[in-house]
Amino acid sequence: MAAPVYPAWVIRWVSGQWRQKKRPPVIRPTRPLVLANKVANRREQAGEATCITEMSIMMACWKQNEFNNTACAEEIRMFYDCVAKAEKERKNQNEDTLSPRGSLTSSKVNKLLRRFPQSTRYV
Repeated sequence: MAAPVYPAWVIRWVSGQWRQKKRPPVIRPTRPLVLANKVANRREQAGEATCITEMSIMMACWKQNEFNNTACAEEIRMFYDCVAKAEKERKNQNEDTLSPRGSLTSSKVNKLLRRFPQSTRYV
């Protein structure tokens, strides 16, 4: 059985002839090597649910008192206080901080890329 016939470039590559010229083969990119001006919007990780205990206490009180708000005023106030506290903490988070994984969210990356757009022409 005859040996398979390979193209000339395969024979040169396997034999190491391209190394004799002290330069690797030329790789031509299919697209320009420039960053895009925006990234795909990825869904951020869902935060943990807050005030679940207060909400369940409030609903249990409603069920026991036939959905009477006046009888459950204290539980309703506790639930609204918890919601206000959680909302305040969420707003106080600094928008420029990194996520817990140490990377920027897609919205923050897009904001930075809008501030510093990529140059499309070469100097």
